[in-house]
Amino acid sequence: MIGRLSGTLAAVQPPLLLIDVQGVGYEVLAPMTTIFELPPLGQSVQVHTHLAVSETAHQLYGFIRDADRKLFRTLIKVSGVGPKMALAILSGLDGAALARCVAEDNVAALVKVPGVGKKTAERLIVELRDKLTPDFGDANDIPLMAAAAAPKIDHAGEAESALVALGYKPTEASKMVARAAKEQPEADSAALIRLALKGMAPA
Repeated sequence: MIGRLSGTLAAVQPPLLLIDVQGVGYEVLAPMTTIFELPPLGQSVQVHTHLAVSETAHQLYGFIRDADRKLFRTLIKVSGVGPKMALAILSGLDGAALARCVAEDNVAALVKVPGVGKKTAERLIVELRDKLTPDFGDANDIPLMAAAAAPKIDHAGEAESALVALGYKPTEASKMVARAAKEQPEADSAALIRLALKGMAPA
């Protein structure tokens, strides 16, 4: 089991990261909450990892905070929630926001996540009610590496591609990014994604 990777951040194509560990490149899928805190390309990075094994693939998922990995592992134990959906949930909601949704029975906020229907949202609330604890959103859970994300050239294109990779339809992703760009015309791709997902999160 690979529990943590420490190496050089070689590439970022949300939600995919490429981490060079002594000449070996590891492809890691990460939620936007982690991507927002990555260092610039070429710098050292460490991520907590979860290895998902299926009949067709072995896929690593990476998280800046161990609490996020714990929450990911809690989510994929919920019936009907796989790694891809868990990644989408954690990209739109951090631990504190998800805990708030569960505590308030906020189905409407959860169904905004791509792939999450009403029944799945209701199941998430029921099964997570007694499992979410304050440490999932604890500000004292210090990330292994936190710094500004590297700038991108085609900010809107990068943002749209990331949202599509998370499960949003291309037309929906385009509209979300357009709204975000209108709010902050000079925003880079990371900021556009953050704004777009913020618009989908509960108030």
